[in-house]
Amino acid sequence: MSSIYQEIILDHYHSPHNFGELDSADLNAEVSNSSCGDKIYMQAKVKNDRIIVIKFKGVGCAISLASASLLTDFVKGKTIKELKKINTSTILDLLGIELSPNRLKCALLPLEGLNKLLS
Repeated sequence: MSSIYQEIILDHYHSPHNFGELDSADLNAEVSNSSCGDKIYMQAKVKNDRIIVIKFKGVGCAISLASASLLTDFVKGKTIKELKKINTSTILDLLGIELSPNRLKCALLPLEGLNKLLS
């Protein structure tokens, strides 16, 4: 793993962006990874078909929480249509590292949460 990406992941893990709860949310979703126990809860406010605020809470490994932090930064201001195009490649680009199959499940948990949020 490249040290710059490792530092970014650890920074987002220790100081996650958009971590917390919204007083009132338009969208809510909760997902979990039964194989490792990671859990992510997402909330968002939508205006004019765009995510204007998004927050998450959760417990998990550095990869899942860093992925949630990076993803929530990425989605702000985007339309629902744009968000539905986000896929595995998008998450891997945000993380900047190659992952084993087990770690990939952790990295994709926030994407699963986003998809559930939008459904």
